[in-house]
Amino acid sequence: MWWFQQGLCFLPSALVVWSAASFIFSYITAVLLRHIDPLVPYISDTGTIPPERCLFGIMLNISTFLGIATVYVRYKQVYALSPGEPKIARLNKAGFTLGIISCFGLCIIANFQKYSLFYMHVVGACLTFGIGAIYIVVQTILSYTMQPKLFWIRVIVLLWCGSSIASMFVSSVLLYSGLYGTDLVQKLHWNPQEKGYIVHIISTISEWSLAFSFLSFFLTYIRDFQKISLRADVSLSGHSVCNTPNSFVADEHTLLIGGRL
Repeated sequence: MWWFQQGLCFLPSALVVWSAASFIFSYITAVLLRHIDPLVPYISDTGTIPPERCLFGIMLNISTFLGIATVYVRYKQVYALSPGEPKIARLNKAGFTLGIISCFGLCIIANFQKYSLFYMHVVGACLTFGIGAIYIVVQTILSYTMQPKLFWIRVIVLLWCGSSIASMFVSSVLLYSGLYGTDLVQKLHWNPQEKGYIVHIISTISEWSLAFSFLSFFLTYIRDFQKISLRADVSLSGHSVCNTPNSFVADEHTLLIGGRL
């Protein structure tokens, strides 16, 4: 059996590979069509003009569903491994809520492009990366008692993510402060001799670093998810599908999860 066939590890694997591919494919398309500069554009710039905008949108929408599934399985895993522990249960529920919100932000990024609806795009980015960073913090805290070996790896990813957010925030505030001109949001081509070019490059590098720090965090789920199996039990009341069941009781523990860390 191949490693990606073990348990549910295909979920975080697919999330990471598919999301990275959505950035790379839209970047390649935009560069080949000369819609953007090849040297470190904003990720959002690679999905601004058709046809790469269509590719960017549909691929990130799929990433949203993969992200929701991954966050849900992680929630059920922690729930199954720590029954009767109220502190962990509260953190787990908070992490699940934050993860879903972060995934919703990714959907906003995919469907509200920077060029046409900048403020909605920024809202999506704040939900994805801002709330997503808090999700990483919660999962790192949960790892402290449950997965000591993975805890330090997740701490390193968290520090990488936090430094990328700080760098991007500071450089973006400087870039769009008006010191380097106006209407920079719509600017897709930069000349190295232009004022503000260095700040622009720092901002774009920080954005790519932030995106891949997020993807790297979900890579840490792969080993855990290899030990998880999904089983659904179907209960029918009656001998015909036309009959409406009087009741349907689903035991939450039968939906997921077997395994241990």
